[in-house]
Amino acid sequence: MFDILTRIRRTGILSEALPRSEAPEAPLEKLQRSLQAVFGRALRIRHVDAGSCNGCELEIHALSNPYYNLEGSGIAFVASPRHADVLLVTGPVSVNMEQALRRTYEAMPDPKWVMAVGDCGACGGVFGANYATRGPISAVIPVDAVVNGCPPTPQALLQGLLQITRQRPG
Repeated sequence: MFDILTRIRRTGILSEALPRSEAPEAPLEKLQRSLQAVFGRALRIRHVDAGSCNGCELEIHALSNPYYNLEGSGIAFVASPRHADVLLVTGPVSVNMEQALRRTYEAMPDPKWVMAVGDCGACGGVFGANYATRGPISAVIPVDAVVNGCPPTPQALLQGLLQITRQRPG
């Protein structure tokens, strides 16, 4: 132990200071400011997994980390559709989730938006429409915006939220 401490003392600090950049604002910061400007108030999201592989969910969870700071932009996930402004749906709609998805959509107050996330939500993805799925989300409820990707990046999800809130609610 003494040898390690002696080596640390002799070597000193090896890390470098963070570079100071006078570069233009990062795209993420610009996007977050745009979201803040559009809302002017808090935006609440209800997420429903209609039968996905959980790849999209991992990217959605990344929005809550300090880098993307979704809560700092005034956007939060809620447990009840009665408190939600946006319904974020992932995966192809499985037969077992069809009725639950419709009920969740109907429980949301107006105005409301629906965002289909991932390739599976957009067109059924690799699952398509078969005996176990109804296919894309738009086959079950009206969709206002689609974020493509398998899975889409957190930045693409933020772009989708910005796109969806700039249009008239459906």
